[in-house]
Amino acid sequence: MDSATRILTARLFLALLSLSLGMVGCNAPGPLASVEDATDTDTADTSNESGEGDGSDQDGSNGVNTASTWKVVDTGQDTCHDDQTSLTCPSVGVPFFGQDAQYAGNQPSYALSGDGLTVYDNVTGLTWTQDADLDGDGDIDVDDKLTFDGAQMYPDTLNAQKYGGYSDWRTPTIKQLYSLIDFRGTDPKVEDTDATGLIPFIDTDYFAFAYGDTVAGDRIIDSQWATSTLYTADNNMMFGVNFADGRIKGYGLTVPDPRAGEKMFFVRCVRGNAEYGTNRFVDNGDRTVTDDATGLMWTQSDSGEGMNWEEALAWSQELNAENHLGYDDWRLPSAKELQGIVDYTRSPNTTGSPAIDPVFDTTAITNLAGETDYPFFWTSTTHLSSDGNGGRAVYLAFGRGLGTYDGATVEDVHGAGCQRSDSKDGDPAEFPALGFGPQGDVQRVFDYVRLVRDVAR
Repeated sequence: MDSATRILTARLFLALLSLSLGMVGCNAPGPLASVEDATDTDTADTSNESGEGDGSDQDGSNGVNTASTWKVVDTGQDTCHDDQTSLTCPSVGVPFFGQDAQYAGNQPSYALSGDGLTVYDNVTGLTWTQDADLDGDGDIDVDDKLTFDGAQMYPDTLNAQKYGGYSDWRTPTIKQLYSLIDFRGTDPKVEDTDATGLIPFIDTDYFAFAYGDTVAGDRIIDSQWATSTLYTADNNMMFGVNFADGRIKGYGLTVPDPRAGEKMFFVRCVRGNAEYGTNRFVDNGDRTVTDDATGLMWTQSDSGEGMNWEEALAWSQELNAENHLGYDDWRLPSAKELQGIVDYTRSPNTTGSPAIDPVFDTTAITNLAGETDYPFFWTSTTHLSSDGNGGRAVYLAFGRGLGTYDGATVEDVHGAGCQRSDSKDGDPAEFPALGFGPQGDVQRVFDYVRLVRDVAR
C-alpha cells in the first residue's frame, strides 16, 4: 500500500470512527494541500553517522554500538488536546490518540548543587549554570544579555573562576540547549506586555528565567538564549531557543534597524557529555534507521504527502495495524525526539538537501517561492497558547524556515532546522499561506510525517 493510499485509508478511518461514535460538529477531513506539490525524493544509499559537527564518531567507537550515548528528555507535556481545546486523553481507536502526553519518555530530572550555582540533569548528564544574572545585580534583564560573540567568550570567564568548581564550561549547541525545553509552557501573544499568568518553557523550579525586559523596550517574547550553532546557510544567523514562546529560530546576529547594532541574547552555559546531540545512524536494510546514540528507530521514508495533525496521529495507528515494517508500536515523535535527528550542518542552500542525514529519504516539494524545498514535519506535541487554546502543534522545518518581513517577499527567515508551530487543521484551499507571527511565518497546516519507535531506553 503506497503512502497516498495509506493517508486516504486513515482519513476514511477517521470519518467512519466519527460516525460510529456519534460525533457531531466535526469537520470531515479535507483533501490534501496542493500548492506545494511533491516533486521528487532525496534517496539515501549508504549507512551514515552524523549529527552536530563534522559527522565523525566523537566517542571513538568506530561505528560500533556500545550503548546509547545520550537520551532524549521527555517534553513534560501532560495534558491532551484536540484541534482546539484540552480533552481527556483518548484511548486507542479514538481520534487524537497517540499524542505527546500519552507517552512517558525519559522524564526530566534535575539536581541543584549545594552551592546553588549549578544544575545537573540526571537524564542527559549535562551540568548547567543555574542563573543568568551575569552582572550580579539580583535580577535578569536586558543588561545581562550578550552578543553572539560575547556568548561564545563568556565560558572563558567562568572557567577562569572555576565557577561551581569546574573549568570546562562551554556555550551549548542547539540540541543541548533544547534538551531543557518544557512544553508545559504557554505561548504569549506578541502584543502581550504583562507576563502575569504566563508559563515559561523551562522548569523554573531549577533554572532562573526572565521574559523580555519591557522597561528597556524588549517584547515579552524577547527571551532568546544563545547557542554555538550558526545556520550553515547564513553565518550571520544563530539557532537559539526562545524559552518564552517555545521555539527554535535562526536569529540574525544584527537587527534590521542599523541604529540598534548587534542582537543580544541571554546565556546559560553547560559542561559534560560533549557527545550530546551527535547521532549514530545505522541503515538497518529494512526501510528503518536506528540511531544508536539515542536508542530510537525511525522510518527511513516519510509519509510522501501532507496531512493535518489529527490525520497524522491516525496514520501512525493505521500503520501499526498493518505491522508496518515488522513493528506495531510506531508513533508520531515528540518535539524533542524529532529535533534530535535534525542535522544542522545541512540545508537546501548549502548541501541541496534537507537538514537531515542522507540515510533518510525525504520528499521534496516546491515552496511558495518556487524553489525546490523540503517539508515541515509534524510532532505529537501541542504548542499551547497563553489563552488555553490547543489548536497548534509543533513542527520541525527540515527545509527552509520560510516567512516574510514585508508581507510579500518569501524568504528563509528562520532557517532549516527551526522549530515553530502550525494550526492543527484548516481549509486546504487557504494553505500554504504567509503571515503568521512577527516574521510572517509560512503556514502549511498539511505537514509531513516521519514515525519513531523505541529500541531501548
